[in-house]
Amino acid sequence: MSDSFVRTTMLSQEPPPSGEKGAGAWIRRNLIATPKDIVLTLLAVTFLAWALPHAFNWLFVQAVWTGTDRTFCATTVQGGIQPDGWSGACWAFVNAKFDQFIYGRYPLDERWRPTLVGILFVLLLVPMLIPSAPRKGLNAILLFLVLPIVSFVLLYGGFGLEIVDTPLWGGLMVTLVLSFVGIVVSFPVGILLALGRRSHMPVIRMVSIVFIEVVRGVPLITVLFMASVVLPLFLPAGWTVDKLLRAIIGVSIFASAYMAEVIRGGLQAIPKGQFEGADSLGLGYWQKMRLIIMPQAIKLVIPGIVNTFIGMFKDTSLVSIISMFDLLGIVRLNFTDANWATAVTPLTGLIFAGFAFWLFCFGMSRYSAFMERHLDTGHTR
Repeated sequence: MSDSFVRTTMLSQEPPPSGEKGAGAWIRRNLIATPKDIVLTLLAVTFLAWALPHAFNWLFVQAVWTGTDRTFCATTVQGGIQPDGWSGACWAFVNAKFDQFIYGRYPLDERWRPTLVGILFVLLLVPMLIPSAPRKGLNAILLFLVLPIVSFVLLYGGFGLEIVDTPLWGGLMVTLVLSFVGIVVSFPVGILLALGRRSHMPVIRMVSIVFIEVVRGVPLITVLFMASVVLPLFLPAGWTVDKLLRAIIGVSIFASAYMAEVIRGGLQAIPKGQFEGADSLGLGYWQKMRLIIMPQAIKLVIPGIVNTFIGMFKDTSLVSIISMFDLLGIVRLNFTDANWATAVTPLTGLIFAGFAFWLFCFGMSRYSAFMERHLDTGHTR
């Protein structure tokens, strides 16, 4: 019998070939892999070489950063009047109106209240987003149950604070209020609607289907009009509903219908064996959904969930049609200020609003990608 040898240690990994790593390898794989890629890359580089210097010049070099009225943006600071009669971007307009873009017409002396709400929101949201942070249950209760009550008291008033009616609210504050409440409400309601649509009870299934299909079949503008105009008709005489609350109801209803279909897609992707395995353990329906099925379904549809949240965050700008001024609405409202009426003021304001929306949406997108990597078990690669 011959001697045998069993290796007890693994060989160290060899480094990848030099041509398969680094910037050069990335360029070869993604930009010049085929003749078509080479042509498209050359066209893109040519366009960027032409557009970027002009954009940079308009946004930063010729831009006016400080000023008190439109005269500062009608001419340049560096050399008199431009050949076309106006300067680069009018950031002086954004600087002068910045507080209004954030708080709307909220009283100046009371703006510490929304600032405090924003600080509390960040302090509770950050640990909620960190997977390794402890006491998630307590954190969730404080963020989703306690904070909305505290925020309402601080923003609206009462208990010794001056009352600030919601028509005075505006700007980024309204955008964040609408989107946060919409997200908090639409997620659990969407789960219930998705489960209802898959229910074996005909009444529950039919109600869920009708709700989802009707809401998804109309634009958000229609839902907002319904919430603003039709909803008060169903209230007793003398009763009224705050306009902000109507907008929150409309946005939440609309987002819930879309969220339901996203969650239902995740439920349909779960293998039948998972349901049977949960039944074999003697779990009840809600135990099965809470412990076995729903965690897997939500993990599968994280991109769809975040996509719905991003769409809802951007759609809050439509509340301007019911005379509410979110970030975009308050920016557009200030275009009518004759003190800042120039050819570049509207474009500068829209660029600022677009960048603010992009910043929040990009943040949600990056966190979504992080959570996908964190929860990836190797089956979805």
